[in-house]
Amino acid sequence: MRVLIVTAVPAERDAVVRGIGATAPEVAELPVPGGMIHRLSPVPPAGPPLTVDVLAAGVGPAAAAAGTAAALTAAAVARTPYNLAVSAGIGGGFTTARPSATARPTAERPAPARLGSIVVADAIVAADLGAETPDGFTAVTDLGFGTVEHLPPAPLVAAVAEATDAVRGTVLTVSTVTGSAERAAELLRRHPRAAAEAMEGFGVAEAAAAQSVPALEVRAISNAVGPRDRAAWRIGEALEALTSTFGTIAPLLGTWTLDPEGTRQ
Repeated sequence: MRVLIVTAVPAERDAVVRGIGATAPEVAELPVPGGMIHRLSPVPPAGPPLTVDVLAAGVGPAAAAAGTAAALTAAAVARTPYNLAVSAGIGGGFTTARPSATARPTAERPAPARLGSIVVADAIVAADLGAETPDGFTAVTDLGFGTVEHLPPAPLVAAVAEATDAVRGTVLTVSTVTGSAERAAELLRRHPRAAAEAMEGFGVAEAAAAQSVPALEVRAISNAVGPRDRAAWRIGEALEALTSTFGTIAPLLGTWTLDPEGTRQ
């Protein structure tokens, strides 16, 4: 079993590495400028041997897609393909922007994503890929092009959420981080199941889909989506949560394999 985990920046990469490996990782260079893989070989409790490669690919969907594609291609050429690609890092959470923050979560309305909590995506959505029109935003799919959504494997999402007490919901990929209450409300209007926003998940998922590799996204919430209040951000706590989460879910990644019928479980 081989898993590629892609973060934006080295601080996120190092938080993931700390969670997964008790020993120092092996460092290998990708055949792209600045591409450094941190390789870990944790011992899974059952199932096949596990190799986890962690890459800090850069900020934004384009950098994430380029780095992911390079790593996936290098592994495929070496005949050691990855079984799963994971977008991981910190992100903004839709903390209270619901019709009622105390209402029971439903399939249409996930629980609020509090600071320091974990969100696992059951849908990875490009929230600002499209066009502005006189009637508002139009997704690129409504213009007749491409895709704006990737769905991670539901059994794996459920297992990760249960193991980490994570919020399950849509994680939005944006190229411009939300900085106003109006923008946050507009995103929720268009994506009522949104639990978090970040800048890389769709890039990772798009590159993975091009090579028929399933994708997952895991976010630790460092700030609320909305007005930018840097004093209220909890980046250190979010990185600690990321470390704890990957320490918990590494065994799950190692046992998530193909069943005899060839479907993911």
